[in-house]
This record gives sequence, C-alpha cells and structure tokens, in this order.
Amino acid sequence: MNVHAPVDTSLSLAALPNGRQATVAGIEWDRLSIPEGRRLRELGFDEGVGVEVLHRASIGKGPIAVRIGRMIVALRRNVAATIHVSLAA
Repeated sequence: MNVHAPVDTSLSLAALPNGRQATVAGIEWDRLSIPEGRRLRELGFDEGVGVEVLHRASIGKGPIAVRIGRMIVALRRNVAATIHVSLAA
C-alpha cells in the first residue's frame, strides 16, 4: 500500500449504488483516524479488493452495509467516502 500515491476520485464507496460491484481504486488514509485506518486494514480494505454496497441506513447519514470478500461489514458514510472505487465491468 502506497500511502502517498494519488487516489482515483471518480467514485467513492459512499456514492456507489446498492448492488453494484466495484474494485477499491484507492483509500485516502490521511483523512482517517488511526483507529479507522487500522480497522479498514484489518477488514481487508486495500487497492484491488472487490466490494459491493448491499444496504444503506434509511436515516440520513447512517451506516452502509458493504460486502468485502465473503464478509459483510458496516461502515460509517464518512469512512466510506474516503474509499474510492472503480466500477466492475
């Protein structure tokens, strides 16, 4: 993982439509707190990993449910906004 590499800002995970598969293009690690970054790494978030948004909380800016590999995790939207994705073909 290259923390200083430019990040593809075309689409954030927070803006990815439900049910659409994508690949992590980059993560803005400097926008995350140390515990948030550690949690993302422990969950396997890194460039090249496949993700899919499954569900969004119906209340305003609530969390989103994301599939990464065979896991389903909940992410705060502000954390998901730091993860940039490329749409799967």
